[in-house]
Amino acid sequence: MRLARIAHPGGVAFASIEGDGDDAQVLEIAEHPFGQPNFTGKRWPLADVRLLAPILPSKVIAVGRNYAKHAAEFGNEVPGDPMLFIKPSTTVIGPHAAIRRPSGIGRVDFEGELAIVIGQPVKNVPAARAASAILGYTIANDVSARDLQKADGQWGRAKGFDTFCPIGPWIETSIDASDLALRSEVDGELKQDGRTSDLVHKIPELVEFVSGVMTLLPGDVILTGTPEGVGPIEGGQTVSITIDGIGTLTNPVESV
Repeated sequence: MRLARIAHPGGVAFASIEGDGDDAQVLEIAEHPFGQPNFTGKRWPLADVRLLAPILPSKVIAVGRNYAKHAAEFGNEVPGDPMLFIKPSTTVIGPHAAIRRPSGIGRVDFEGELAIVIGQPVKNVPAARAASAILGYTIANDVSARDLQKADGQWGRAKGFDTFCPIGPWIETSIDASDLALRSEVDGELKQDGRTSDLVHKIPELVEFVSGVMTLLPGDVILTGTPEGVGPIEGGQTVSITIDGIGTLTNPVESV
């Protein structure tokens, strides 16, 4: 199932997307998408609604240096345990919303990532049961102010600006995410070309590790890390991140 959050003629709702291309339809879900969704009976062509961020998490937990080649391209080692940092919920935007690049902060990079969406409250869930905690997967862009990241030594400011975590276009609930192709493009030029099978700390391990630190709530998002090939983005450019089996997340960049 592809779960989305949409703006439709009557307001905002969660929905399921059925079909592809011009035949795609959006079926409204009552209340929330967790558990067995209840449908209202309302539906629209996908072209008649606007896709929003598919979930509004209480927190975004990101994992740094989780691809060996990405760590190496910045001269870093892969940490023995997952390296965690938090992005505020106010960083989250949806597909086609603008990444707002503040002036005076130096280099700003895109980072295409697979994102895990949590489906139920969990604490200390073992890796063997991690799948039961996962609602599905989506695409994320861990936008990063690289000069601030280097200057500060910790990453809260560099990763925490409003709009610095695009996610979408929807959550795919029926997919094996262990070996998916991930590609990032800037203005149509391929920049990243990796696979989720290259994750150092795998998905079940990440869910176990993160839930051992903090309680995960329905809708919380874990960013799993980015492959090599990250690079700067400027106002007027467009970033598109594609993960096979999920879709493409596209966002323009604005200088503010």
